[in-house]
Amino acid sequence: MNKQPLKALALVAALIGGLTASAVQAAEVNDVLEAGAVKVKTAEVNDVLKAGAVKVKTAQTAQTKVDRIADQTDGLLQEFKQVNKQIESLRVYNSQLDRQIVSQKQMMAELQESIKNATVIERGISPLMASMLDGLNDFIELDMPFKVEARSDAIADLNINLDSAKFSAAEKFRQILEVYDIESAYSLSLESYRDMVDINSDGSEVEVEMLRIGRVALMYQTKDKSQTGAWNKTTGSWETLGSEYRRAVNQGIRIAKKLSPQDVMEMPITAPETAQ
Repeated sequence: MNKQPLKALALVAALIGGLTASAVQAAEVNDVLEAGAVKVKTAEVNDVLKAGAVKVKTAQTAQTKVDRIADQTDGLLQEFKQVNKQIESLRVYNSQLDRQIVSQKQMMAELQESIKNATVIERGISPLMASMLDGLNDFIELDMPFKVEARSDAIADLNINLDSAKFSAAEKFRQILEVYDIESAYSLSLESYRDMVDINSDGSEVEVEMLRIGRVALMYQTKDKSQTGAWNKTTGSWETLGSEYRRAVNQGIRIAKKLSPQDVMEMPITAPETAQ
């Protein structure tokens, strides 16, 4: 048997076995390397994720701060607008107050001027009021004798008030004008009232029913209607009327008391005198 070929086969087999072992070892090394690479990549991904999470959390915190600042800014803006409105309202109000102050200063100046003239006016009006009362008293004495006592008492009260410090000059003047208005109203009114009259001119007074027609006629009639008379302006005394006036005067009394409707009355009226 030839031993050389056998050696050659054994060498070849040994080489093949060594190559196979080397291939197996290389495969194992590759597996180890691939596993290490996977572990390295996983660590990197984890680091990236952690860094991303930190960034997200930081972003959330920053966004919260931004939202809070934005809310504060909106609140400040609304407050600013409200303050601007108040400032505008105050500006208009102050402008109006300025105009009112100017007007009040003008009124104060006018009042001060009036106060300065008040003393002069009062000195001039006091004699005027006294003269008015004297003239009114003379007028009542010359007028027809109706409600003489009440009218004279009114003049007496005004004379007392004229010397009193209780009333201002304006109030005194108003009271005098009021009496003048009352006297003026007598000329346009129809009135009936009871009074005591000395119809016989003997000092004895009799209760009668009076009828006044303005200042044109003043008549009386006794309770039993037996006597009717009128004031004679010419003689300044009472005179008895005929029986033809009895019914007319009674009708006038009823009309004045609103017991009868208004109607035409035939009365003894003195003819007007010619003005001189």
